Amino acid sequence: MTRNQDMGRRAAVVLCVAAALSGPGAPAGASAGPAGPGRGALVYVADLHSDTVSVVDAGSGTVVDRVPVGDGPDSVAVAPDGARVYVTDSAADTVSVIDARTRRVTATVPVGDEPSRVTVSPDGWNVYVANVGSGDVSVISTRTLAVTDTIAVGDAPLGVAVSPDGCTLYVANAASGTVSVVRTATATVTGTIPVGSGPTALALTPDGRHLYVSNMDSDDVSVVDVRAGAESDRIPVGDRPTGIGVRPDGRAVYVADIGSDTVSVIGTRARAVTDTVAVGHSPNGLAAGPDGSRVYVSDFDSDTLSVIDTATARVTDTVPVGDGPTGVAVAGGKTPEDTA
Repeated sequence: MTRNQDMGRRAAVVLCVAAALSGPGAPAGASAGPAGPGRGALVYVADLHSDTVSVVDAGSGTVVDRVPVGDGPDSVAVAPDGARVYVTDSAADTVSVIDARTRRVTATVPVGDEPSRVTVSPDGWNVYVANVGSGDVSVISTRTLAVTDTIAVGDAPLGVAVSPDGCTLYVANAASGTVSVVRTATATVTGTIPVGSGPTALALTPDGRHLYVSNMDSDDVSVVDVRAGAESDRIPVGDRPTGIGVRPDGRAVYVADIGSDTVSVIGTRARAVTDTVAVGHSPNGLAAGPDGSRVYVSDFDSDTLSVIDTATARVTDTVPVGDGPTGVAVAGGKTPEDTA
């Protein structure tokens, strides 16, 4: 084991131990409380064909900056403290690291072949990147900005999600029809869960007990019981579901249906679609705001960001962004200047 591997795995162990000692509650690195959509909330949108990330002020609904990144930005994730933004450059096989305060790329990290999705551990120490072309996940230490581990998973990994305690990583394998379960402390696959056809994106409920998986080729969403390690339900949604997100209170799941230009709203208690929202053309990425009052959806063929009011399940704003918007992430609560 190299020194970098040892550092990355020690970080995962520390987070899991801390979570076990503290019991259920907010994960390490979480903010003290949610913020309204107007105070300091920023939406980051990966513009695949523009090679940029659009920065949208959630309060005003305007693009306040456009940050050049690597070739083919596909997915974006924000550190828990909001200080850094991580972007997968799918055509460059790299991850661009943006300083949120200066809105400039400060580092570029080589990863696997065709990085597709990215997420950050709850403590902010590790970044996980699904490489669809090489069938693996790159683990990046945020302290060294180097890859500490490479984890072989299923075929064409796309979606990634980390449990609230940071102990488990879930990976959607689009060509295998499975979800790989990875123990972060050892960077090893401990289980494989069959789901629908073409799983592309993942979202965990806030308590970490249920995993929702959008299955693009079977037009449905799998509900995985995490404790049982098995699919417990399958919910039909719109045509070719892609992006997926859970409201912070856990009451609803939102699914971008790229083939039907809609967002399906799933009630987590009913486990059924309770509403369908018309958005722009080819909705792709999706993220809920910090207080759950808004959901942000990238419309790939409209070059826009649709803003959904979750109380009314209607689009309240449409923001022009870059060319071919895909991944979406929201930094809420405090601006980078607030945390300086």
